Amino acid sequence: MAIALIAHDGKKAELLSFALQNKILFEQEELFATGTTGKLLQEAGFNITPLLSGPLGGDAQIAAMAAEGKMQLVIFFRDPLDKHPHEPDVQMLMRICDVHNVPLATNPAAALLMLRGRKHI
Repeated sequence: MAIALIAHDGKKAELLSFALQNKILFEQEELFATGTTGKLLQEAGFNITPLLSGPLGGDAQIAAMAAEGKMQLVIFFRDPLDKHPHEPDVQMLMRICDVHNVPLATNPAAALLMLRGRKHI
């Protein structure tokens, strides 16, 4: 299963912690990540296909993969309490996930449920 991992700056540490705590759930999955998030996950030992930074087009790359049926799950830890200059890209990604019925988890609880459901744990 292809999984995208994305996090706003204020949520990168939370995503990294989540990924490390649930590393077994990511085994055998094809992982993609935007910019700095991808670098953090690579440094933590995850095999990640790196994409562009979100503001430079990484969100659009993931949206394109979702629209083409090449992305089965998007985990995007958004920071709802901060302003983001590339918010239109974020909204576009969320819309594409909805249009193409791609599960989108925006917090750890949802991500865990989706990953466990996929693994039947």
